[in-house]
Order: sequence, then C-alpha cells, then structure tokens
Amino acid sequence: MDDKNILEANKALIRRWFEEVWNQGRADAIDEMMAPGAPCHGLSDDPAQALRGPEDFHPLHDMFRGALSNIEVVVEDAIAEGDKVVARCSVRGRHIGDHLGVAASNALVEFTGIAIGRVSDGKFVETWNNFDFLTMNQQIGKQ
Repeated sequence: MDDKNILEANKALIRRWFEEVWNQGRADAIDEMMAPGAPCHGLSDDPAQALRGPEDFHPLHDMFRGALSNIEVVVEDAIAEGDKVVARCSVRGRHIGDHLGVAASNALVEFTGIAIGRVSDGKFVETWNNFDFLTMNQQIGKQ
C-alpha cells in the first residue's frame, strides 16, 4: 500500500473506531482495532498512568456506555500524517445511567475532544486523548 492509501486507511480506522465502538456500542470492535497492551494516554483517573490495551479500555467503555447509552461521537475532522491519525470530535448524549459516579441526571451532555492514534498493521498501538471531561462533569452535576 502506498503512503496515500495508508493515510486514508488510518483516517478510515479512526472514523470506524468512533462509529462502531462508541456510536454503535460494539465492545468487540475494541479488540478488532486496538493492539493488546496499547497505551491509551489521557483516559485514566491517574494522568501519569495510561490505560493498557483492550483489557483496560473495556471497563471505561462499559462505564461511559452505561452512563450515556445514546452517546454520539461525531468526527468533525480527521487528519493523518506518517503513522499517526488525529480526530477532532463532538460528543453528545443524555446522562441516563449512574455509571460516572453520580446519579443519572437526565442532563444533555455536549463536549468536545481530540484523539490521536498511532497505527501499525491496521490497529491502534498507542493513543493520546484530550476530551473535555470537566465540561461533561459540570453538565451532569459531578463536582
């Protein structure tokens, strides 16, 4: 595959990630698109400690899908260069579950984020995530 096709494949992968994993709630797609042990920076409660691979990502996915079962992530832009791909996202949903450490508020949740993934052999082997969870927490009444 030439460089242009690799870049397009990487953009398709990140779009597929948000569509299948988040919008469709396909937990098995995590294992299909993320390499075992892949560090996922910016998603754990401890900023110095990355989540590691599907094994650590599944509980995070379950927590968010439980709290925002109708979550919709829109990839506004996808940019690829080398082995990295970036998605600028808008996230929407309704807080209908108790899974984020606060009782369901039925509040509409809207926030943005950016995800960067390093891709090898068609899977994410490392990711960096910067989502505005502060805004989300304020919207659901979590202090």
